[in-house]
Amino acid sequence: MPQPAIAVNLLWCVPGDVGGSEEYLVRQLLGLGEASPDLRPTLYIVDGFAQAHPDLTALFPTVVASFERGSRPRRIVGELTWFRNKTSAADLRHHGGGTAPVGAVRPYVLTIHDLQYRTYPDHFSRTKRTYLSAMISRSVHRAAMVAVPSDYVRRSVIDAFDVDDAKVRVVRHGVEPDLLVNATGEDELRERYSLGHGPVIVYPAVTNPHKNHRFLIDLMASKWRDPDLRLVLTGGSGPAEAAVRVAATDPRIRRVGRVPEADRNGLLKIADAMTFPSMYEGFGAPLIEAMAIGCPVVASDSTCIPAVVDGAGLVLPLDVDAWADALDVVRHDRAAMIAAGRRRAEEFTARASGAELAGVYRAALEQP
Repeated sequence: MPQPAIAVNLLWCVPGDVGGSEEYLVRQLLGLGEASPDLRPTLYIVDGFAQAHPDLTALFPTVVASFERGSRPRRIVGELTWFRNKTSAADLRHHGGGTAPVGAVRPYVLTIHDLQYRTYPDHFSRTKRTYLSAMISRSVHRAAMVAVPSDYVRRSVIDAFDVDDAKVRVVRHGVEPDLLVNATGEDELRERYSLGHGPVIVYPAVTNPHKNHRFLIDLMASKWRDPDLRLVLTGGSGPAEAAVRVAATDPRIRRVGRVPEADRNGLLKIADAMTFPSMYEGFGAPLIEAMAIGCPVVASDSTCIPAVVDGAGLVLPLDVDAWADALDVVRHDRAAMIAAGRRRAEEFTARASGAELAGVYRAALEQP
């Protein structure tokens, strides 16, 4: 049987601009190469993607777009024209950015990362809400198969768009062990980020409203009063950046922005806990990354988070009183939490993610 021609639309994936959704798809494609070598998709990418992900582009053939990567309108037009023309002979297309272009050639697989716009519409402009409401619904109904990162998102998609359960499958996140190998040493980190000699907690998240940074800031002010404690807020700037900076006046809080991968790993290694008070997650990859590196997790009980943690961390309601003693609990149970977290992280390999993606591709190709 000839190898099917699969075209993966990564034109939405501008390196550094899309965060976790970019890494989610990259890791599952890396896992696909390991789990199903008979499937060799062609990746349609923007300029700069190959430099950001050399392992992936060495694994699969790539085609670089001829239009400017940073222009959303040009990207949309490019999907409608350039991508459509380039992939006219493909057996299957995969749109990984949550929507498929109007009139997208079928059959196609659609990846939906979350439906936050339905749960927290106030986090989106009216224009974007209108666009997402129309485009995601149309894309889901026309897709041969829909891939999602968690059971929570799967049920959300099925309920929101009244589609057949069999059409929507979970493709788990994958964490590659070698991503966590390089780690900056403790002494260097403490000096670089002025952490002193006391306990450290870390929250790796872009300052988007749903990430709920204010909750941790309030905790530091009201419950976590240890003068030697340092809260390190890593991650890029989002719509709530100004509000976070205004609120984070406590000198024990370090808002450091994006940090090198080695620093991220090192901070997690020295941290008492990775705190994760998010109000909404389609998956929450930092949870598994922290577990893999041996950092205890304290997280909210929102959306998919309890199922992802699955008893391998401390999951609490978003109430400051409920979190008041969390750091004491983590310190007391640290060894057991680290062991449980590492066992949980072992379930989220790139190979397992790739095998599930292969199953989605095969199911789509087998449809009449």
